[in-house]
Amino acid sequence: MLVHAHPDDEATATGATMARYSAEGASVALVTCTSGELGEVVTDDLAHLRGDQEALGEHRRGEIRAALAELGEIRHHWLGGPGRFRDSGMAGEDGNAAPGAFAAADPAEVTRAMVEILRAERPHVVVTYDENGGYGHPDHIAAHRAVMTSLDPAADPDYAPELGEAWQVPKVYWTTLPRSILKQVEEAGVEGFEPYTVPDEELTAMVDGRDFHANKIAALREYRSQVNLDDGEFFAKLVLRPEFALEHYLLVRGDRGPGTGPNNWEPDLFAGLG
Repeated sequence: MLVHAHPDDEATATGATMARYSAEGASVALVTCTSGELGEVVTDDLAHLRGDQEALGEHRRGEIRAALAELGEIRHHWLGGPGRFRDSGMAGEDGNAAPGAFAAADPAEVTRAMVEILRAERPHVVVTYDENGGYGHPDHIAAHRAVMTSLDPAADPDYAPELGEAWQVPKVYWTTLPRSILKQVEEAGVEGFEPYTVPDEELTAMVDGRDFHANKIAALREYRSQVNLDDGEFFAKLVLRPEFALEHYLLVRGDRGPGTGPNNWEPDLFAGLG
């Protein structure tokens, strides 16, 4: 089960992983925490969505349905229901504290909503962001917090038994960028990535999704309001490289399974599970 903040985050960070496990017959679920109502609309033919949070949220809910179809059989949940928690905007913006903003949501309500999904899905592996949300976005940080504060309550039979039978998640990972990616970034003339990376030797797992790179690209192309892979900019160049389908993770709860290669990375997020 993967937990992401906005539509398109799942494809960008973990799309190849989702497509690979779906193709291999694993049960794959996605939790999206907001509809991305404050996202920047990048294509002019959708300019009517700019500044209209309700319309953009509805549009992005349609985009994610199409994107997930490209990744395989994915069960999808909106945390608290569609539109319950709203996009908070980038750090320091007024949206951070606006009514309904996910970053300012009642922690108790968020925990109940997440526990209900955890108990319904009963995942063996959960993936979300690190404590900085990957790059500091308030909703990414809130998604991290939503997962990490819900794991113990989900496993506690005395916590809200009406939400379902207790479930202990065996393994929890944070999605990360390896420090070695800096070479690619620097070649493209982009700076400032280093704080968002982890030294390769400290990472735990790498899922090789290169056979599903095309699925990841196809999913991202469904997000026309947010993503333009034909503009020749840095992100487009990075995404179109096959290495973009090598997705890296840091294990933060559970036992590490057998690894391979110079860094002894797990090749499978289920490594070590019976």
